[in-house]
Amino acid sequence: MNHAIRKSNDLGTFEHYESSVRSYCRSFPTKFHRASGYQMWDVEGKSYIDFFAGAGALNYGHNPPEMKKKLINYLMEDGISHTLDMASEAKEAFLVQFNKAILKPRGLNYKVMFPGPTGTNSVESALKLARKVTGRQTIMSFTNAFHGMTLGALAVTGNKFKRKGAGVPLNHAVSMPYDGYMGANTDTLAYIESYLKDSGSGISLPAAVIVETLQGEGGINVASNEWLTGLSEICKRYGMFLIVDDVQMGCGRTGSFFSFERCGIVPDIVCMSKSIGGYGLPMAITLIKPELDQWSPGEHNGTFRGNNLAFITATEALSYWETNQFAEDIAAKGALLRNELDEIVAKFPELKGEARGIGMMQGIAFEPGIAERISIAAFERGLIMETSGTDSEVIKIMPPLMIDRDGLMEGLLLLKNSVENVVDNKNTVLSH
Repeated sequence: MNHAIRKSNDLGTFEHYESSVRSYCRSFPTKFHRASGYQMWDVEGKSYIDFFAGAGALNYGHNPPEMKKKLINYLMEDGISHTLDMASEAKEAFLVQFNKAILKPRGLNYKVMFPGPTGTNSVESALKLARKVTGRQTIMSFTNAFHGMTLGALAVTGNKFKRKGAGVPLNHAVSMPYDGYMGANTDTLAYIESYLKDSGSGISLPAAVIVETLQGEGGINVASNEWLTGLSEICKRYGMFLIVDDVQMGCGRTGSFFSFERCGIVPDIVCMSKSIGGYGLPMAITLIKPELDQWSPGEHNGTFRGNNLAFITATEALSYWETNQFAEDIAAKGALLRNELDEIVAKFPELKGEARGIGMMQGIAFEPGIAERISIAAFERGLIMETSGTDSEVIKIMPPLMIDRDGLMEGLLLLKNSVENVVDNKNTVLSH
């Protein structure tokens, strides 16, 4: 019986029992069975190249062998799995290695907080701490931002559809224009500062500013180094904490371990989750400058903040960062990816596409409706790739960082074929 259930690709069970809130299974309508590296297979044996990477939770690929080995050994030795925030060998090993491989080489000094195991948990802890330390209530965020689905995180999220799901007013936040939001000729930092220094602007001095250096869900919008540096300086001038949400862009997605390394800023608080666990296991951390670590014991907690299985794989994942080789590989593949995307844009000018992104977080923006059709066509051809942006107007390319050149090129060929299919179908409709 179990064998029959596994081999059938009928999705009736999910339709019957699971909530209608499910979304990704609608974009990728098959039943997956196994995965390795940058590939996935469904129950019928069809293979897929993964340009989705668990929404950024699988930067190191599916079932990375060394992490899997360490995890299995830990389980076979009856290693403790759940400790809340009690001390454990697994947590100690992670803290030591994180400082050794990540913080010290970058000259960074942060206390590590373990909130609940998801990105929105990290964001909530950051917002609460900023408000606690400053005594202020308002948080400044940005247009097209995405920071999570709990109420505090939704208040600083820009997407109208997701905000509406809260069902209640989302208060104590003010949204400002992101870099480039008002056009190339408008200095949004000057716009922001005009509000801060004008006592008649109607905006209370914020406790903090929360920003993504590259907005993934918002449409692959990249903030320039100059803009990020200027934002950091504004925060210092007005006594606001700078919170960088690196939940999706951290752990190498943009090329360096932290996405903000490219501009040299040092945030007051950093939010991380997704690939920090290495293996796709739930884990989140909030990095806090020591002088801001003013929590009382238990003032912010979560039952699963002590996921020792994730600590095991997270510690092993840090071995990727002991040298510069991994970052250099990401940069090389990122350059290759951009070159291929530029070629697609040039080959299909009628689509008016625009290549966006850096590192291994890139994509092409189209007129609304095109990206969704490309995603469907790609899935039919064996490529898993989601869309992003307010109107799902951007095709989003986010493969595991360990993908080799052959795998990347094979996936990009499938993408080109999918774009061509959409163009051909569009032309066929127009001709009739």
